[in-house]
Amino acid sequence: MSRDTLSDLLRTVRLRGAFYFYVEGADPWVVETSHARDLIPLILPGVEHMMEFHGIASGSCYAAIVGEAPIHLNEGDIVIFPHGDAHVMSSVPGMRGRLHDGGFQFTPRPAQLPYALRVCELEGTTARLEGGGLERTTVVCGFLGCDASPFNPLLASMPRVMRMPGVASGGSSWIANFLRSVVDEASRKRPGGEAVLERMSEMMFVEVLRRYVDAMPPEQTGWLAGIRDPSVGRALSLLHERPAEAWTLERLCEESALSRSVLYERFVHFIGQPPMQYLAQWRMQLAAATLRDTDAKVLEIAIRVGYESETAFSRAFKRAVGETPGSWRRAQREQEQHNATKTAANRLADSLPGPRTDT
Repeated sequence: MSRDTLSDLLRTVRLRGAFYFYVEGADPWVVETSHARDLIPLILPGVEHMMEFHGIASGSCYAAIVGEAPIHLNEGDIVIFPHGDAHVMSSVPGMRGRLHDGGFQFTPRPAQLPYALRVCELEGTTARLEGGGLERTTVVCGFLGCDASPFNPLLASMPRVMRMPGVASGGSSWIANFLRSVVDEASRKRPGGEAVLERMSEMMFVEVLRRYVDAMPPEQTGWLAGIRDPSVGRALSLLHERPAEAWTLERLCEESALSRSVLYERFVHFIGQPPMQYLAQWRMQLAAATLRDTDAKVLEIAIRVGYESETAFSRAFKRAVGETPGSWRRAQREQEQHNATKTAANRLADSLPGPRTDT
């Protein structure tokens, strides 16, 4: 593969990490999390999609999407909820939270709640759940935001629950060190700790994805399976490396060293759509990222993503997102300004003395 396609995708869809708290629980305990769409305004204002991850730093527990069968987790396991489903973490299966706190439900009620969610009087990032038992568990909880539109093929290729056993086990595992660092940083609150944890959570997600791809069965389909397949992976790499080229199926087949029928069939089998349709959608994602992050002219962006005229590009962009490039850019800038103002207001409120209330 001539290009790291996964890294290219993650950069373009703006993967963004955010760590907020960890749970120390003595059984029985339970934490129930609302759907990500309800938590985005509290945790990562402005992101389109949010995933939650949990790493078991010590002990064991259960994780389950609300209403579905629980999964047992041991020390060193990582579990991710890629589609943002409401879910439960608990000391025993079948428990549900009863106390509502800013999108989270804790039982028993913790002495300390997540500081970043502004739901407590004490400054802290630990939810201590003293159920009275002897079995204790420490769970690191964090969040990852990304773009979902115009096009993010990664999300559709991930299951609703992604469990990776043992990836944070052993003293030599950097993910195990990450979980320990989370606990240490949350306790010591050193300058720059939040930024360190955000970057490390992004690294952890990428490492979990890589291990998930390595462990997928041969019959697995989807975008992640596609980048692993030699022929489809090569075609994806070419489209990501040179998206502005005047690709045709014949030219892509020639550079991938495959016949037209073989490449087309394998691409559709893994990715779920023909190569040229994938390219058209990927170009829209690249265009959206450039519109949002730069002041480049629409014509310049059109040429950059493979269109010969601004008119053709604008028509394609409007079909994909429902707005013209200029209107979409203005709306994005206004939303970013609103989010920045809200974040500044929240930080000011955090700095003021006295009890906090939910926002």
